[in-house]
Amino acid sequence: MKKKLNFTFCRLVVPALVSAALLSGCSGKTAAPGGADGEPVQTTAVSEREGKDTDCGKLKVMASFYPMFDFAVKIGGDKAEVTNMVPAGTEPHDWEPAVSDIRNLEEADLFVYSGAGLEHWADDVLASLETRNLIVAEASSGLTLREGHGQFDPHVWLSPENAKKEMENIKDAYVKADPDNKDYYEENYKTYAAAFDKLDRKYKDTLSALPNKSIVVSHEAFGYLCDAYGLTQMGIEGLSPDSEPDPARMAEIIDYVKENHVRVIFFEELASPKVAETIARETGAGIRVLNPLEGLSDEEIKGGADYFSVMEDNLKQLEAALQ
Repeated sequence: MKKKLNFTFCRLVVPALVSAALLSGCSGKTAAPGGADGEPVQTTAVSEREGKDTDCGKLKVMASFYPMFDFAVKIGGDKAEVTNMVPAGTEPHDWEPAVSDIRNLEEADLFVYSGAGLEHWADDVLASLETRNLIVAEASSGLTLREGHGQFDPHVWLSPENAKKEMENIKDAYVKADPDNKDYYEENYKTYAAAFDKLDRKYKDTLSALPNKSIVVSHEAFGYLCDAYGLTQMGIEGLSPDSEPDPARMAEIIDYVKENHVRVIFFEELASPKVAETIARETGAGIRVLNPLEGLSDEEIKGGADYFSVMEDNLKQLEAALQ
């Protein structure tokens, strides 16, 4: 259950904290093209939650959770210092900002969030800020949203075409915040837009050739991906991974798996695999990880994982399951 932040407290305390904030140095690095297969690679990331004043000329950018952080790093390159507000390996659906996070937003030049209801705290936090200079990018703006269970499905980034649009919106916000470097941000976007197009073509070519089209997932995060490539998802849980199926729902899923000859039950690293394992035992199916990219672990980030590498791995998992 989502908790309501004490924004009266935030309004009183944050300005005092901001005025007392200490200056710290810059440590931004570059996001650049040139991976092993010609793919763009992310050569750096500043992922600490502690904010940093960027008096050396870099934009200070706050990103709401991992995909927004990754896209902001790729567009900002060496012109920006980007902070991921949600700690590595943390489930973002019920995460809420601490006072220190709100203080960092007060000091930021740009705030990037996906929207569509994922960051349930965003509207209230933005309304509580004292600053009027913050540029805000709602990355999902302009996208057609799926509806489900009385709410919008927020997982728009799992369609590469949607992710491309989100990155374009982020690029536009950079240009607004720093028009002198417009050409730099446009060139970075052009590089990654081509990578999204390549990924989209690979998904279409791979998945269209497979005989099976039904997947069972731990929570209904993959609707946009399924819509884009002709798949059908059956979610063990709803749009939020913290809900659990009742016995009737479990029986329905088990019947679905058997009737549709589903060979693999997908779960995700940030949620317990217990229910998926139970269904797999009841049906004889295997289990595999399908990553919704809501948050990568420290180990994955240090190992160079990013949106593109995780989506490539997701495609391999889908291909193996749908043979």
